[in-house]
Amino acid sequence: MFAIQERTKGDMPLTRPKPTTQIQNVVASVVTNSTLDLDEIAATMPNVEFDPEQFPGLVYRLKKPKTATLIFNTGKMVCTGAKSEKDAKRAVHKIVKTLRESGIKIPGRPAITVQNIVASASLGAELNLELAAVTLENSMYEPEQFPGLIYRMRDPKVVILLFGSGKIVITGAKFEHQVPEAAEKALNRLLELDIVRVPEGEDWSEEE
Repeated sequence: MFAIQERTKGDMPLTRPKPTTQIQNVVASVVTNSTLDLDEIAATMPNVEFDPEQFPGLVYRLKKPKTATLIFNTGKMVCTGAKSEKDAKRAVHKIVKTLRESGIKIPGRPAITVQNIVASASLGAELNLELAAVTLENSMYEPEQFPGLIYRMRDPKVVILLFGSGKIVITGAKFEHQVPEAAEKALNRLLELDIVRVPEGEDWSEEE
């Protein structure tokens, strides 16, 4: 999952790929400043799951946007499964509107805060994780426990899971723009440390 830049003039080799990211999950917390009767919601609303003996929250599922939202009697919610910040907010507003239409009192606008964005990407080449383990700062690699290397990036503040295949998973982002920024910075740093196994015949140096 990466975009290759066009070939340079003549027979020059391919330049470095540009990582393209795909958001897999947006987790957002919600505060409604109201107390909710989950028994009433469960009795009147479709597409909900509520088993207080197993879990204190009610699960409200939407098909569009496809999300699952945990609702608690404190009025707090947690929306998961959205593929963008926009969809997470759409899901919350849709649920709040539906609850109000059924007679549930929720004053004012809900306060929605993105807590975590999880995204995947590919760097387009294999990685030398053994070398990364000894040269990459803020990293941890225990292949006996987990096949990926954990890289804690400081700016943006995210955690990146690196795999030998060149696939990566970015977690901890608070804003969508941090995802491609983190992927590009990670690739730059890995190239600096010679951790990326650049395919023979290709030039991955940055264009001036």
